[in-house]
Amino acid sequence: MISPEHVQRLTRYNAWQNANLYAAAATLTDAQRKQATGAFFGSIHATFNHLLWADRMWMHRLAGWPKPDAPSIQAALSTIDAFEDLRAARVALDAAMEHWAASLGPTDLAGDLSWYSGALKRDFYKPKWEVLVHVFNHQTHHRGQIHCMLTQFGAQPDDTDFAFMA
Repeated sequence: MISPEHVQRLTRYNAWQNANLYAAAATLTDAQRKQATGAFFGSIHATFNHLLWADRMWMHRLAGWPKPDAPSIQAALSTIDAFEDLRAARVALDAAMEHWAASLGPTDLAGDLSWYSGALKRDFYKPKWEVLVHVFNHQTHHRGQIHCMLTQFGAQPDDTDFAFMA
C-alpha cells in the first residue's frame, strides 16, 4: 500500500512533468503537435487529450468528480482542439489533483474501488492504492510517448527523472 504522502508527491511530479512537456510542445507549430507520428494515439495533441480525459475519468471514479464529456477514449482524442485551451485545462486539472491529494488520509487509500469500464465492457474491483499507482503509471507511459514525439520534432523537454524533482 502507498501513503497519502506518496500520492501527494506523485501529483506534484505529475504537474511538474505535464508543465515540462507542454512547455516543450509550445515551441512547435500546431501542425507539428497534431501531425500523426505512428504513436498509439497518433499525435502529441491527441495524446495530451487522452491523458486529460483519462485523469478526469479516474478522478470521477476515485473522488466523485464530474464525468468527462467525451463518451469514449477515441472521442476524447479531439475533445479540446486549441492547444492553449488544452494546456489551461491540464494546469487546472493538475492543481485540482494536487488539492485533492493534500486532503487524503490513510483511510482514504484503504479498501477497494469498483467501477464499470466502458472500454472493456465489464466491472472491476481493485484496491484504491493500486488504482492510484495505475493512474500515475499511465501518465508516465504516455508522457514517454509524448517526449519521444517532441524530440522527433526537435523540441527539448527538461529533465523527467522523478529523483530530480525540486
